[in-house]
Amino acid sequence: MTVHDYPILIVGRLHAHAAARLREIFPVVQIDGPDVALVSEEDRQRIRGIVGTTDLKASSLDTAFAGAFPKLEIMSSFGVGYDHIDAGDMAKLGLVVTNTPDVLSGEVADTAVGLLLNTVRELPKAERWLREGNWITKGPYPLTRGTLRGRSVGIFGLGRIGLAIAHRLEAFGLPISYHNRRPVADIAYRYHASLTELAVAVDTLICVAPGDASTDKAINTEVLKALGSNGVFINVGRGSSVDEDALAQALADGTIMAAGLDVFAHEPHVPETLLNAENATLLPHVASASQATRQAMADLVVDNLIEWVERGRALTPVAETRDFAVRKA
Repeated sequence: MTVHDYPILIVGRLHAHAAARLREIFPVVQIDGPDVALVSEEDRQRIRGIVGTTDLKASSLDTAFAGAFPKLEIMSSFGVGYDHIDAGDMAKLGLVVTNTPDVLSGEVADTAVGLLLNTVRELPKAERWLREGNWITKGPYPLTRGTLRGRSVGIFGLGRIGLAIAHRLEAFGLPISYHNRRPVADIAYRYHASLTELAVAVDTLICVAPGDASTDKAINTEVLKALGSNGVFINVGRGSSVDEDALAQALADGTIMAAGLDVFAHEPHVPETLLNAENATLLPHVASASQATRQAMADLVVDNLIEWVERGRALTPVAETRDFAVRKA
């Protein structure tokens, strides 16, 4: 079978470059959302690959959906996070799931560092002070309480992106600690067995953790209290990892000093309590949102499918489905 005989289903909105490349190479069917009723019976019987897109909700592509396509072999997901796919259940079906790691690690790490600087040094507020004429009428912007000097950083989720952030912050002279499910081999950073233990040990906590049941609202009142009144929380991982009510309360009552957030639990909706928090720096999920990086992600979505069809292997399978990343003879 060639790519020209390998029907692909696009579910939801997809990056234009990826969609264009797919249509040039594969027979493509596209539907607005994960509803099997939107796919004809004829297409259900012939679809072999599914592309999951950025606007899908958690667990949208589950076994009930995948089971409607008897010839399905692969799901190619746009983005590092793939919480919209039940990857563990796909593994039980013998399907391979791919995502787009590495190509965005540097961009997200750059944004995380920028968000940290903006949060600690209040740079967006200082710019607003200048633009509104306050420098002339009121004088210099007030000295910031926050600084990176003397800080210690804890990273929740020391994967590819977490490591890229750690390497950048090392150049600032900041000590790095981390928490994962288990220690990372050949890493000198100090490991903490629990998230609360990590928060006690540092004053700057950066979340890069994936969104799944194990991380749901992991950043809670206990963790924020452990971070302390000089604490800064940064999130470029998943909004679902944060108890947003607890975070808003911690910002309001001084439990922590400040927060910088690029992700939220119910995007694009952001709680009013966070919008109104003067000590919160908020971004509209832009960590990987440069043209160059998004195009690289789009290419990897397509290249995973081409490699699977032509060579019988996936380029970037997710951990849950690595055992199926090479097609059996």
